[in-house]
Amino acid sequence: MSEAMTSLWQPRGAWEGAARIGRHGAAAGPAGIRLNLREGFGLATLIAAEGKEADLQTALADRFGTSLPEAGTAIFEGETGLVWSAPGQWLAVAPSPRDLRDWPEALRGVASVTDQSDSRALVRISGAQARAMLAKGVALDLHPRAFGPGRAAVTSIAHIGVQLWQRDAGPTYDLTVARSFAGSFWRWLEHAAAEFGYEVEAPDQDQRRLK
Repeated sequence: MSEAMTSLWQPRGAWEGAARIGRHGAAAGPAGIRLNLREGFGLATLIAAEGKEADLQTALADRFGTSLPEAGTAIFEGETGLVWSAPGQWLAVAPSPRDLRDWPEALRGVASVTDQSDSRALVRISGAQARAMLAKGVALDLHPRAFGPGRAAVTSIAHIGVQLWQRDAGPTYDLTVARSFAGSFWRWLEHAAAEFGYEVEAPDQDQRRLK
């Protein structure tokens, strides 16, 4: 097989072709927004079997030492955690898809686990103006009294469905969008962040580990 053909089969990041690494937008002063492209992370939907949510809670605690977040919240230990998605549904997040490979078997009978690692794009949004930027498109009250660290929501931005959770009081947010909409969402993100100045950071090397 030719080198040109082989290159067609190389893995591509979810934001590749849309995000441009570097400093953009308003030139004066420090960037008010930092956008860190999160590649190589493990993502999976977790849906409790009917009447099995209590059993799921027990299985997660016994096997993985974690618990189910309540509605509108997320629970994390480092970069591993669960994010509420809907009644009886959560998004599992881990540093690598490998970290979630045991979940389907471990939770058999109490929940269905579906890998989403390659179907979603993940970006971390931080900086002094992160809240102000997101407020341009999110139909949520992002004031710290209403939406602070550990809060999560499924909402839309520019008519694109997103899942959003706040990691710390910085504020720092993580946001996922369907990979097929990554380009469209990024165009909104660039436009919304431009007035504040924004820095796009490449994924860390440990995010690029083989799956």
